[in-house]
Amino acid sequence: MGTSTPLSDPNPNKSLELAQAPSDSVSSLSFSPKANYLVATSWDNQVRCWEINKSGTNVSSTPKISMSHDQPVLCSTWKDDGTTIFSGGCDKQVKMWPLLSGAQPTTVAMHDAPVKELAWIPEMNLLVTGSWDKTLKYWDIRQKNPVHTQQLPDRCHTMSVRHPVMVVGTADRNLIVFNLQNPQTEYKRITSPLKFQTRCVAVFPNKQGFLVGSIEGRVAVHHIEESQQSKNFTFKCHRDREGADIYSVNSLSFHPVYHTFATAGSDGVVNFWDKDSKQRLKNMQRCSQPIPCGTFNNDGSIFAYSVCYDWSKGAEKHNPATAKPYIFLHLTQDVEVKCKPRVASSGRK
Repeated sequence: MGTSTPLSDPNPNKSLELAQAPSDSVSSLSFSPKANYLVATSWDNQVRCWEINKSGTNVSSTPKISMSHDQPVLCSTWKDDGTTIFSGGCDKQVKMWPLLSGAQPTTVAMHDAPVKELAWIPEMNLLVTGSWDKTLKYWDIRQKNPVHTQQLPDRCHTMSVRHPVMVVGTADRNLIVFNLQNPQTEYKRITSPLKFQTRCVAVFPNKQGFLVGSIEGRVAVHHIEESQQSKNFTFKCHRDREGADIYSVNSLSFHPVYHTFATAGSDGVVNFWDKDSKQRLKNMQRCSQPIPCGTFNNDGSIFAYSVCYDWSKGAEKHNPATAKPYIFLHLTQDVEVKCKPRVASSGRK
């Protein structure tokens, strides 16, 4: 009786491997909005930064500096000027790290439970943090206390901001839309169009809606206003061909130029999609471990992704001997990420 051979190659796509990767699973990846600096946060309590050098089709990486939290780090974001990183995690605090000045990190925000998400909002000059303590907090980083605390219906799982739109996904499949011109009032609250737990969200570049990914291998394309609800749809991804094995959609990220998007899943696959033509543009080769996160650099020429255990099957399935974490850089080609013409319709509406 034959048995299937387990996947053993962490890098079947021949991407560039970053040197000095974290020693435990990667929880977030963030590219500087101004230059090719990449920051990774990890379950090994570390925040690491690499300088990425790209010349044509040649790309190399240089580890720069790192800093520590007291417990696993779950999230990170850059200030819009590319000088400063914010990171938060299980030690319930957010640290500000003036990366390029050499100054020491300082604690600028605190919660009563782990900090799961954060975003810098340049239009407001504020940092927003989302926690498992069921709150959002807005911080003027020059002050000790938050300028506003917003109660959430449940634990914050995911968040995406494109001013003035912010979407927060919580436990129990709540999706809360905020208009940041009036941040103290929920603009809209909906139950996820997906039937299972929300894993990730991403606001459209045109701010008219957002993507939602779930643990059940589906993505929903959802518009905010009632007049555009007819454009909503969901699609399956990160499943095997027979559909018997279903994997979490761990990450959603829009291309900064073409506004197509990437999904990364627990099946170890990255896909690139065009939501407007409803087409998959690229299906990358399956890696030997899950992909917990992925992100584009500021011009979309590089897609960074991590290959490591994502805890989707619990601690009992974690084997440190085979779960070495990796971070890879994929040089995108236009054919993979550029919108395709819509397929001509048959006249039906």
